[in-house]
Amino acid sequence: MKTPRGWVSFAAAAWFMWFAAAEGAPAPAKLTFGAASNLGNALMYISVDKGFFAKHGIDAKLRIIETGPALSKSLDAGELDISIAALSNIPVALERGLKARALLAFTGAAYTQPADDNVLAIVVRPDSGINTLEDLKGKKVGVSFGNTNDMYLQEMLRKNRIPPSALDRLNVAPSNSVSLFDTGGVAAMVMWEPYNTMMLDKVKGSRLLVRGGGYVCFCSQVHGLPPTVYKDRDVTQRVVDAMAEAASYLRDPKNLDDVSQIAARYIRGLDVDIVKRTLKYASFDPRLGKNTFKAFNIAVEQLIAQKKMKAPFDPAKYYDTSFIQRTMERHPEWFKDLPRPQEG
Repeated sequence: MKTPRGWVSFAAAAWFMWFAAAEGAPAPAKLTFGAASNLGNALMYISVDKGFFAKHGIDAKLRIIETGPALSKSLDAGELDISIAALSNIPVALERGLKARALLAFTGAAYTQPADDNVLAIVVRPDSGINTLEDLKGKKVGVSFGNTNDMYLQEMLRKNRIPPSALDRLNVAPSNSVSLFDTGGVAAMVMWEPYNTMMLDKVKGSRLLVRGGGYVCFCSQVHGLPPTVYKDRDVTQRVVDAMAEAASYLRDPKNLDDVSQIAARYIRGLDVDIVKRTLKYASFDPRLGKNTFKAFNIAVEQLIAQKKMKAPFDPAKYYDTSFIQRTMERHPEWFKDLPRPQEG
């Protein structure tokens, strides 16, 4: 049974009854979380569905919103307490006045490397005549404006000296990408998983033109506005602890069946087999560090080059590493499977 889109409330009554009875357990804090409907958001689904928020004393209500920019608007409007945002759009929102503070990484491996984009790809139809990036010129290419797949396409074009104006770019909602590709509404689609694999399965003879390539960081972070983040640091710490523990659960190969079943309930048109086949392309490392800052700065440079930003933005004004550092110190077991960061 699919989870309804929009507002979803999770009482997790059994968890709360057990922890309320535990000696010294904190009173559940009611918070509204925002997430998008794609595999990169699996951590949020797991945090709610497997009771990690409830275990740490958080009464979580989850709202599913289509895109990163829309999530930032909802956060700024006070409709969300805690949300997520990608490096492809959060610097733009910060430059425009959003006062969010990031607490932990959500998707991607920015802690170990500043580029991580294997979840992104360009898929072409069998009748497209597209065999190289040059062949994209004059063709209808689907992409989601303002999202990481858009940054990925533009950065790839820039490095190959192809002006974006040479393509007929169509703004496509991720949830509509498979159907549009199937009906021939575009010759190529630039999207993230699981939609890339779903298109390849749906249209016989379609193929990958490019996957990944180290162009961008398909990376995001969990953040909130300062009045929420610093109103009760204990509550915020519990949020970070819950999501770090959930990330450890998500990464454990023995939980793949469980994780796949949960993700399939949240993403429209997705089945368990697709999750199992595509989850390997996504990374879930909640740590923040100097490579995270480097990835942020690279993203800002790319956004400036794409004329989406005007000036650099100091990542130290956005990231608050204190909460995840405290989690790492108190619970090293949740991070023991993760690689060391790249040096230099």
